[in-house]
Amino acid sequence: MRTLPQALSDHLKSGCTTLCNCWKVTRADGTIQGFTDHDRALTFAGQLYAAETGFRGTENISRLGLAVDNLEVHAALSSGAIAENDLINGLYDNAEVEVYLVNWQSPEDHVLLTKGNIGEVRRGKQTFMAEIRGLAHQLQQPQGRLFQSRCDAELGDARCTIDLETAAHTATATLQELGADQTLTTDDLPTFATNWFKGGQLQWLTGGNQGAVFEVKSQQLHGGQTTEIKLWQKMNESPNLGDQFQITAGCDKLFQTCRQKFSNQHNFRGFPHIPGNDFLLTTASQSKGAKDGSSQNNE
Repeated sequence: MRTLPQALSDHLKSGCTTLCNCWKVTRADGTIQGFTDHDRALTFAGQLYAAETGFRGTENISRLGLAVDNLEVHAALSSGAIAENDLINGLYDNAEVEVYLVNWQSPEDHVLLTKGNIGEVRRGKQTFMAEIRGLAHQLQQPQGRLFQSRCDAELGDARCTIDLETAAHTATATLQELGADQTLTTDDLPTFATNWFKGGQLQWLTGGNQGAVFEVKSQQLHGGQTTEIKLWQKMNESPNLGDQFQITAGCDKLFQTCRQKFSNQHNFRGFPHIPGNDFLLTTASQSKGAKDGSSQNNE
């Protein structure tokens, strides 16, 4: 049960209220922003809540039990408040959000309505719509270790132990040509085999996309010198020739890749011999040998 501050409770009982909504957003990079649907900026608890940002929220419904509360906010895309590049680069993914009901004549009279995280974000030409999921949504996320044939560690983390900072796994290059389908061409990566960086990350170090990170779809070496790189996601701004980027090796999380590409099979965090769905759906057959739990791989 929510307890209202006495001053705010008395204000609600007065019959004539001066209330507004405020949103406090803590982004993935630690930046804290405040927004309000009031027509002037407000400050309370040391945080400024900016007006004229186009922020407005839908009805906030709270449910008993562990059902996830959902709220949606709509706001304008502007360089002074929320930039489109920041949304694309994932700075608002799973950002923490606190929603307050505030008496704008006396901002210190406020109450926390709900707290959650930003979920799905949809972008339009001039606005965006962000879903705010209640804290109960975290109970729906998988917890613990997954038993599967592929590795469940992330390349370069403490469980994987691969050092991505070495020259064998990370390189810096300069864009020398940009294709019609945003294919990147450079001559700075001749020592890396084809698709060495497939599934890895490309981060722009300079230019209009500086700081943006993209997953590598493919990397082809032509003529022993020129490398062409394709990304899964389209870049928001076309890079300029001469822009620099950093690219890291990728891993498809298969045991063969862990052993042959990284020589790291002793740290493999999957179960390569576990039966898959195809095995579960097979029919009985005398020609397929005994089902005794032994390895079905030839490695």
